Amino acid sequence: MNKKTRNLVFALVAALGIGAMAVPQAIGQTVTSVRGADVADPELAPGMYRMLPDGPPIPRDYIQQPPMVPHKVDGYEVSLNFNKCMDCHSWTRYRAAGATKVSLTHFRDRDANELSNISPRRYFCLQCHVPMTDARPLVENTFQPATGVR
Repeated sequence: MNKKTRNLVFALVAALGIGAMAVPQAIGQTVTSVRGADVADPELAPGMYRMLPDGPPIPRDYIQQPPMVPHKVDGYEVSLNFNKCMDCHSWTRYRAAGATKVSLTHFRDRDANELSNISPRRYFCLQCHVPMTDARPLVENTFQPATGVR
């Protein structure tokens, strides 16, 4: 076994050993936010919130913020073969649906080349666009948008 392979094997064994040792310690720990707030509140548990009723588009707080989804998306299929969002938001259907059309930015690849269809890196909508809920923030937020860009 050459030196490079031996070092790789030692690194993997060490990583697995450290990972195995960390598991029992992590089980008894409480979950906290980056600022130290306890986030183990049952009210914040997944599924313990309501979706807000359908409504008009939600104002954005900063430039380039992905728009939030002002309607429920439960049961929407977004897979390699189908994207339910495009039933209303595609450029051919948005007028009839009364929906916002997909931005031109979604038709560019990472090198800024224009594509004839949505870029694969922009195809899975819920990576960036999230539906509104009544869930309260994990920590207090005092964000104010810059006044010079309104």
